[in-house]
Amino acid sequence: MALYNVPAPAKINLFLHVTGRREDGYHFLQTAFRFVDLNDYLSFVPRSDGQIRRVHSTLSDVEPEQDLVIKAARALQQATGTRQGVDISCIKNIPSGAGMGGGSSDAATTLIALNRLWNLGLSRQALMDIGLPLGADVPVFVFGQAAFAQGVGEQLQAIQMPPRDYIIIRPPQFISTGKIFSSECLTRDEKPITITFFTDWQEKFWQAKDNNPYFGRNNLESVAFNLYPDLKVLKQGLQSLKLNARMTGSGSCLFVECRDKQSAKTGQFEIDRNSSKIDFSGSEESNGGKLLVEQTWVCSGLQDHPLRYWIK
Repeated sequence: MALYNVPAPAKINLFLHVTGRREDGYHFLQTAFRFVDLNDYLSFVPRSDGQIRRVHSTLSDVEPEQDLVIKAARALQQATGTRQGVDISCIKNIPSGAGMGGGSSDAATTLIALNRLWNLGLSRQALMDIGLPLGADVPVFVFGQAAFAQGVGEQLQAIQMPPRDYIIIRPPQFISTGKIFSSECLTRDEKPITITFFTDWQEKFWQAKDNNPYFGRNNLESVAFNLYPDLKVLKQGLQSLKLNARMTGSGSCLFVECRDKQSAKTGQFEIDRNSSKIDFSGSEESNGGKLLVEQTWVCSGLQDHPLRYWIK
C-alpha cells in the first residue's frame, strides 16, 4: 500500500511574543498557531529493504541529509526499530524562509503518514516527542489543532478559532530563523499572558463587523524589518491600500486577516494590481511606486490539521 498526495499545511502565527531565553539559547515564546489550506503534498511508497530515499522532489536545492522529511523518517525508524523503508516525494507549494513552517509541516506529515504506512500504532504524544528534536514547530503540526503554545513552543493547548480567510503575501526575501533569533535587536522580555486573556480577547472580537484588530504583536517583526528594510516598505504599502498586515513567524511572509473569502480576494486583487516582482533599485519610489511582491495566495483558516484523525 502506498500513500499519495498527503497534505502538509502551512501555519501562521496570529501573534508571537518572546518572553525570555534559556541558558542553552532556546527562546521562551507565547504564540497562537493556525493552519491554512496552503499545502505541500507528499507521497510515500513502501520499501522492504529498509532504505529511505527522496525521489521526484521539488527540493532540488536541499541535500537529502539536510531534508527534514528524511530526518523525520529516519528518526521514526530509530525510535521504533522497524526495518521497513520508503521512497518519499514532495511537491512544495509553501515557500521556504517565509515563517510558514513548511519544513516542519513536511516532517510532521512524514511522521503521521509513516506511522500509518508502517502500521506502527504510535500515539500522538509519541510522534510529538519524536518530532520535537527535528524542530520546535514540528509538534504543533502533529498536535493537529489550532493551538496556544508556550515554553519553546512545545507546550500546546487547543483553542477554538473563528472562521477567517487570509491573504498571504510572499516577498522575495528568504529569512533565516536563526538570524532573527540571534539578533541583538531582539527584545526577549515581553510580559507573559494567560491563555484565557487571549481567548477572552478573541471572543470579544469574534462577531466584530469589521476586520478584527490583531492581538498583541509579533516581536520578531521589528527585527526582520531592521535587517530587511524592504519588508517594512511592503507593510507600509499594504497599509496605504487599507490592508492591515502582520508578519508570520520569523518571516518573510505577511498575512492579512479577512472576515470572508470575497474580502480576501478583493484585497489580493489590489495587492497584485499594485505590485511588481522586479526590484529596479531597492526602493519603492524608484520602482514606480510598486510593492515588491513575489506571490500572493488567498487561504482559509483551518481549525484542524487535515490528518488530525489519522492518529489517536
